[in-house]
Amino acid sequence: MTPEPPPRYRYLTFNTPLSSATADELCAALVRRQPGTIVDIGCGWAELLLRALAAVPTARGIGIDRDEELLERARTGAVGRGLADRPTTRTELPAGGEQADAVVCIGADHIFGTQANALLALHGHVAPRGRLLFGSGYWQAVPTPEQAATIGADPEDFGSLADLVQLALAAGFRLIDLRTATPREWETFELGYLADWEEWLVDWSDHPSAADVRARADAHRSGYLRGWREVMGFAYLVLGRP
Repeated sequence: MTPEPPPRYRYLTFNTPLSSATADELCAALVRRQPGTIVDIGCGWAELLLRALAAVPTARGIGIDRDEELLERARTGAVGRGLADRPTTRTELPAGGEQADAVVCIGADHIFGTQANALLALHGHVAPRGRLLFGSGYWQAVPTPEQAATIGADPEDFGSLADLVQLALAAGFRLIDLRTATPREWETFELGYLADWEEWLVDWSDHPSAADVRARADAHRSGYLRGWREVMGFAYLVLGRP
């Protein structure tokens, strides 16, 4: 039997260090005002968007991502939850002036450049009195250049948690709620990300591609355990636009 390539994200609920309990708390804060429209930029397979839509039966959703394979998974998930007629998916970012009552952008701020640029751009896509759920990184501890390099960053690419909140305030938002990824959420995310490769290697250790897959898995694990573990933080900010 010829093996398929290692699958992607099979062991992850979210493509971010986030537990279901924390996700539900963030969704509750995001939809507290019963939004009519919810847009998720960089939605992946749209797990968070689908949870938000389930919490607001009258809301419509748009999931935006460049990965068509993940968008297909999102559409399948919507059907499985009885939500097929409520979200739509697309690959294009919102047009200028296009606004929604609630916007989600988790781990996708790089699309806009810097965190500051992302928050300024997203401010324009949130309707007045609307909400933004913004998830992005920060330095939990001051990194060495070597530690920052393990995630392809420089020490100056991120600030502290307080710095991230200040960027949101400077962009015109008010802070409604805040959560930071716990060590257990990080472990679940990183080991879940690697599980696709590791399970494949257990079954196909002699495959011609195994050496390459093994090297990628080992490099990622080493970067996490020896580099950004307990150095890189991840925050989820629920922001309101006055």
